Amino acid sequence: MRKLKNQLNQMINFTYNYEKFKLKDEKIYSSWLHGVIEAEGFLPGEIHYVFCTDTSLLSINEQYLDHHDYTDIITFSLSEVPKIIRGEIYISVDRVKENATLNDVLFEKELARVLVHGVLHLVEYDDHTEDEKTIMRTKEDYYIDLLPR
Repeated sequence: MRKLKNQLNQMINFTYNYEKFKLKDEKIYSSWLHGVIEAEGFLPGEIHYVFCTDTSLLSINEQYLDHHDYTDIITFSLSEVPKIIRGEIYISVDRVKENATLNDVLFEKELARVLVHGVLHLVEYDDHTEDEKTIMRTKEDYYIDLLPR
């Protein structure tokens, strides 16, 4: 089991296309996100996080989703096998910083919210309706409290 967990921990990758930003401890975030996935009854496949600028994420939003506004996260599910999640998650560091300021929370907490938000999308939660948004926010808060400090 430990060997399997070590192999799975290598399945969450982080890429930094944002100057002067890098997660302080990728292993902590990777382990935490694996715990979220497993708690939701799924197994992690390959998940790729890409940290980028507002401009980069806006371009992705326009090109692939035909949306013309800034966002903090875009999640693409690449899952082909039920209960094993795979995906790409793009995060605008600019948006996370701005949202942290607007919501009067630390950048790290807002970043954790966005990281787990992407995983929750991959495990089949949506946030299109008010009820879905409430469920998503409750899940985010619950899992953020489990993130080792």
